[in-house]
Amino acid sequence: MKKLIASVLTTTAMTVAMAAHAAWPEKPVTVLVPFPAGGSTDNVARILSAKYQTQFGGSFVVDNRPGAAGMIGAAMVKRAPADGYTVFVSSLGPFVIGPHLTKNAGYDPLKDFDYISVGVQAPNVLAVPAGSRFKTLQDVIAYEKANPHKMTFASAGNGTSDHLTAELFWQQTGTTGIHVPYKGGAPAMNDLIGGQVDATFMNINTAVPHIKAGKLRALAITSTARSPILPDVPTMDEAGVKGVTVYSWQAVAAPKGLPPEIKAKLHSATVAALNEPATKAKLLDLGFEIVANTPEQFAAFQASEFARWKKVIEVGKITAD
Repeated sequence: MKKLIASVLTTTAMTVAMAAHAAWPEKPVTVLVPFPAGGSTDNVARILSAKYQTQFGGSFVVDNRPGAAGMIGAAMVKRAPADGYTVFVSSLGPFVIGPHLTKNAGYDPLKDFDYISVGVQAPNVLAVPAGSRFKTLQDVIAYEKANPHKMTFASAGNGTSDHLTAELFWQQTGTTGIHVPYKGGAPAMNDLIGGQVDATFMNINTAVPHIKAGKLRALAITSTARSPILPDVPTMDEAGVKGVTVYSWQAVAAPKGLPPEIKAKLHSATVAALNEPATKAKLLDLGFEIVANTPEQFAAFQASEFARWKKVIEVGKITAD
């Protein structure tokens, strides 16, 4: 009798849980973005949130929680209940870079999240001021080899994609330069355009308007193929540098333990949203490439990226300070 009662109670509990998941969302869903409003990750999160809201009929509210290169927001997601009411939209930083730069990130990116999908990716562009002496990538390499530790490369801060791309570039070409970290992309851009620094590896979304306005010159792009929005700019590989294929990417995740039904719904909605013709065209115009992969592909990709950037950071002796 006790076994029968236990079985009935278990079945009832499972039925209640399945019914609750089927009704999701019954209250507002927080879409946590670990960066300020207005950036690439925030833009992607707001596009997805609007699509989720249309598809599911609930309320999806973007909550910007910047700090510590995205790690504060990531730690908040780790601590949130795995009930489908917290969704994490972030760039690669908190997933594969930040935890290598600090001893206590407050979370383990390999264990504390359920991966839903890498939504989009975008390459970086090696750019110099329009009046720069450097006309090609080979000009940069020749100068750096002749003048070690002299050419300056701006970044939005230690451990950012532009910083680590420069470090990877130096490691792959056997050259050296001076990293100049700024407190954000805007001041770095201002000094680059003004000629106070020599170069930077910036995200294509940020670079294109200034390149097309004639303020910057693009020397190479870190994608596997040329970008349709910068068709005249060679890839690093084409320009003679191997091993510097780099993408900044934005992905969707959730606290570990997300109910499978909700995970499947979020994945399906994410893929549909990104491939919706109008949305896809808008993202492509901004320089994004649609990825929209599976949770399993995301997990494998994350592990690969985690190991790759760990090596770059260790070889470069990079710290968060």
